Amino acid sequence: MELFINKLKKKMSPPQLIMLVFFTLILIGAALLALPHSSSTGSSVGLLDALFTATSAICVNGLVVLDTGSVFSTFGQVIIMMLIQIGGLGFMTFGVMVAIVLGKRIGLKQRLIIQQTTYSTSAQGLVKLSMYMVLIAFAFEALATIVLTLRWQSDFGWGQAAYYALFHSVSAFNNAGFALWSDSLTPFVGDPIVNITIVLLFIIGGLGYIVIVDVFQKRSWKKLSLHSKVVLVGTGTLSLLGFLFIYFMESWNPSTFGQLSGSEQVLAAFFQGITPRSSGFNTIDIGSMLAASQFFIIILMFIGAASGGTGGGIKINTLVVLILATIQTFRGGGQIHAFKRKIAGETVMRALAVVMSSLVVVLGVSLLLTISEGMLEEHFLEVLFEATSAFSTTGLSMGLTSELSPVGKFIVTITMFAGRLGPLTLAYALAQKKRSSKIGYAEDHILIG
Repeated sequence: MELFINKLKKKMSPPQLIMLVFFTLILIGAALLALPHSSSTGSSVGLLDALFTATSAICVNGLVVLDTGSVFSTFGQVIIMMLIQIGGLGFMTFGVMVAIVLGKRIGLKQRLIIQQTTYSTSAQGLVKLSMYMVLIAFAFEALATIVLTLRWQSDFGWGQAAYYALFHSVSAFNNAGFALWSDSLTPFVGDPIVNITIVLLFIIGGLGYIVIVDVFQKRSWKKLSLHSKVVLVGTGTLSLLGFLFIYFMESWNPSTFGQLSGSEQVLAAFFQGITPRSSGFNTIDIGSMLAASQFFIIILMFIGAASGGTGGGIKINTLVVLILATIQTFRGGGQIHAFKRKIAGETVMRALAVVMSSLVVVLGVSLLLTISEGMLEEHFLEVLFEATSAFSTTGLSMGLTSELSPVGKFIVTITMFAGRLGPLTLAYALAQKKRSSKIGYAEDHILIG
């Protein structure tokens, strides 16, 4: 068996191994969640629903067909929390930690896989980065668990408060969006401690470990890498735009902000304007929001968090690169740059490939769901919302998830898997060996626009 595994490793590329291991982890998680012991009633939840939940957890998505808090037992909830932690940090990070403890050597193949899963630009210092990732995640989750336990102990008692705090801290930092309440965090829409703690967790997790380590080590804006600067500026800009748009639009909506006080409206807009970029929690009912707000959330979900973070989407840095390339094209072409640094043409082409492949997947899944669920045209926004949420691993829903048919559940499951691995990783994993053309063709022109 060991010989077979070693041969398999040699034949497979790092992206193919990543896809295989993620798929294996999902199957193991599904098998555990399908056990009667994982259900609060003592009866199995069924293999399909268990597979959907395991995929959502390992892909840190948050879409659920079963209420996590009431349908799953404590054992099942702990399995979900473990899958979220593994999916958020990456299986290779845990592998590195175990290897170091056992005194094992990290080989070149393992380093390449770590580089792929962490989105690192260099294969150097990856073992140290993996250890930093574990320490950062556990430190922030532990701190948030203490804060939330102190906040909830008067409501639930110390034991349950600590358990709830740990579960939601792990879920938030890994941008998973799983909650133990059926209405997510809507009971705490006006609670500043819960709101700020959860928001800080998924913002920090969404920034990416490379950015966090860079900020911690250099502690100077001038010394930060170009990637870190782009991510930080992009995150701040999108967070502000999200807050302002949701606050302005929903202030006119009696079904959401109409029932809240002034301070609660600010907190709700702050939370809901940031969470679509991959967190999946909500403090107001998404289905009751105005169509304009729902469509804006779709845009934010599609953009997502940063490369190397726990979130999904096309990534903030991808969007920034394409915006800069577009601006430079309007100016007549030339070198694309940001913060006095040149951006390589290969980076622009890679960003374009990510966006185009992501659009194809989201639109294709929307079409399939429209067919499988028999949705009428007035519900298309709901379908597009679901498809984008699944692919961007956000986990927000307008209510369609709980009503999905078996075929629809399978489609969304595959979409979550593809969204977590990323279009380019899937493309690399499924592609044949690179074939460079030996023929050089004459250049010609195609009319654009």
